[in-house]
Amino acid sequence: MSDDPGDIEDVDGAADHAPEAGTLYDQARWTDDGEYEPLLSEKDSTKVEIGDDSPLPDDLTRDSLELPGLAEPELARHYARLSQMNYGVDSGPFPLGSCTMKYNPKFTERVAALPDAAVHPDRSGRSVQGTLELQAKLQDYLGRIGGMDAVTLQPPAGAAGEFAGIRIAAAYHEANGDERSEVVIPDSAHGTNFATAAMSGFDVVELPSADDGRVDLDALEAAVGEDTAALMLTNPNTLGLFERDIERIAEIVHDAGGLLYYDGANLNALLGRARPGDMGFDVMHYNVHKTFATPHGGGGPGAGPVGVVDELAPFLPTPHVRQQGDDSGYERYEPEQSIGKVHGFSGNWLVLVRAYAYIARLGDAGLTDASAKAVLNANYLASQIDYEVPYGPFHHEFVASAGDQDAADAAKRMLDYGVHPPTTKWPEIVDEALMTEPTEAETRGSLDDLAAAFNAVAAEDDATLEAAPERTAARRIDQVSAAREPRLSWHALDE
Repeated sequence: MSDDPGDIEDVDGAADHAPEAGTLYDQARWTDDGEYEPLLSEKDSTKVEIGDDSPLPDDLTRDSLELPGLAEPELARHYARLSQMNYGVDSGPFPLGSCTMKYNPKFTERVAALPDAAVHPDRSGRSVQGTLELQAKLQDYLGRIGGMDAVTLQPPAGAAGEFAGIRIAAAYHEANGDERSEVVIPDSAHGTNFATAAMSGFDVVELPSADDGRVDLDALEAAVGEDTAALMLTNPNTLGLFERDIERIAEIVHDAGGLLYYDGANLNALLGRARPGDMGFDVMHYNVHKTFATPHGGGGPGAGPVGVVDELAPFLPTPHVRQQGDDSGYERYEPEQSIGKVHGFSGNWLVLVRAYAYIARLGDAGLTDASAKAVLNANYLASQIDYEVPYGPFHHEFVASAGDQDAADAAKRMLDYGVHPPTTKWPEIVDEALMTEPTEAETRGSLDDLAAAFNAVAAEDDATLEAAPERTAARRIDQVSAAREPRLSWHALDE
């Protein structure tokens, strides 16, 4: 935090630009039109001539092809620099609220890279007993952590786990001859909850929060009825608040004949201390990236196991893994009233290996310690920042308000101080929300650096915030246009 981003001069062209030694500007270049383009000098290319003897039709061939012209050292250094220009969990705190962006321990990567883990999913059960045993033990681990009686490992992400869980709930009601058309969801819930219910064919009933940010019991009693299939709930919720009336909530939903669904996004706050199953939840999904330190998807493989109570176990996806009755090994089987497959084979196997390794290494004491430090870190960070935190007492995360500042502008300015900003503008019940979750992995020193960035931005004027970020490789962009009309290329694009 020694450099003040405010000292950086605005740059409009190459003539006025004097890069600071040791910064990312050393690798930056300016186009002939005066546009700033990182690593422009490394975008070398070579034209390759193509012969005329191609068997393909003329309209499918070309006379020459332009390819990147880089030697191996140049290529290696190029990607090393790109990695340094990006920000990830290996760079520093990643305090995106409700995302639980945990540091990924390297020992789990080594376990997943073992040759014995490279098993083709089509091999017979008899030839992969070690794989099936690990799956069965992970099912057991997760079941005991969540207070669930049975677990499927098949869903490939948290949102996919939500979908599988609500499909299980729907199949349960259908098997009982019970036609139910609604899913109740608090207004502070994750957007995936609303999407999951709608994709599963249910009408969404939005539940307003009480003044304290928790479930309004009177509103809940008015919302549930004979059409209620489930209430989807996160506990602690997205404000980091524990639902103190959770047993009463479960009673209200169950008395109406509905099921209680647990969104596992915030399970990291409960590890070793409380279990959704003991609170009355019937079905839940686990975000292994949020709770058990596997990589956070990012468009790649993920995992979102689903746990259920006994009466929902017959509806789990197929195949499921169990120990054979004669103790002769493990087998895949299809549950009696299975909803079918929700993903190929048994899910994203190597992500599950990482989760198993993490849980086995930490054990009961380590998982309990993780939740304690997650809660401690969130409360410490909140105590060090100048922004108001309107709701409490909270657990693993908190939602501050940027007040008169625009939360998105404040977040962009935090990038100039070398830290990653929190989630912004959500949940909407907090004005200009800055939703923050440091996780248990951060030291007091890194939390102090993060707090210093918060407080520096809190003291700045609107003009400064609106011009941010100034030190990043990419400046402020038109986010709407970028999302709707992405322009992705290794070379400069003409307008």
